[in-house]
Amino acid sequence: MGRAFEARRSRKEKRWDMMSKTFTKYGREIAIAVKQGGADPEINARLRMVVQNARQANMPKDRIENAIKKASSKEEGNFEEIVYEGYGPHGVAVLVECATDNPTRTVAMVRMHFNRSNGSLGKSGSLDFIFQRKGIFTISSQGVNKDDLELELIDFGLEEIYDGDEGNFVVQTSFTDFGIMQKALEDKKINVINAKLARIPLSTATLNDEQAEEILDLIDKFEEEDDVQAVYHNMV
Repeated sequence: MGRAFEARRSRKEKRWDMMSKTFTKYGREIAIAVKQGGADPEINARLRMVVQNARQANMPKDRIENAIKKASSKEEGNFEEIVYEGYGPHGVAVLVECATDNPTRTVAMVRMHFNRSNGSLGKSGSLDFIFQRKGIFTISSQGVNKDDLELELIDFGLEEIYDGDEGNFVVQTSFTDFGIMQKALEDKKINVINAKLARIPLSTATLNDEQAEEILDLIDKFEEEDDVQAVYHNMV
């Protein structure tokens, strides 16, 4: 019985830890969005998107409001977005998106994890030929005909629409058409569950199970860091 209790407590602690990291991530995204476009989600499309994503992740309303308030004052740090590029073990390309108020600390952390995994931190732009930035919208399929929606969205930059998890649809656009598509989906009253700019690999690396575990371990190390917002790789 003691072991079962400890196991339940351990799982609960892990869930709380993951939730805390998720809320920290959205708090930083909110801070950056507010600094760039103001504290009113009605006129700040990026902030509106981040708030929507945070709500879907069950971030409490008061915590979202407090994050906006802090970002509007001088209480919040001056976060900036920085992308670090490098190679993990076995030549796998790894791209790390960060939001930080201390770039010196963050680059040291990123370099440390690459070095400890027998990888290396590269120069900015060194992975441009491997990753392409895309707009990804996960939308509810309830009451939506995929074929009809595809025709409606072509003029707003739709590249692809496909089935996602839990019966949802995924709408993909180019990086430059992200804002246009966001507004089109809002105007059409389509329920957007999540919206993001993602890095899609144009080429991939195939590894065996043991090698893949090394890459996954590196990704886990990055994702445990508060400064890291997202990690992308080109491993199959």
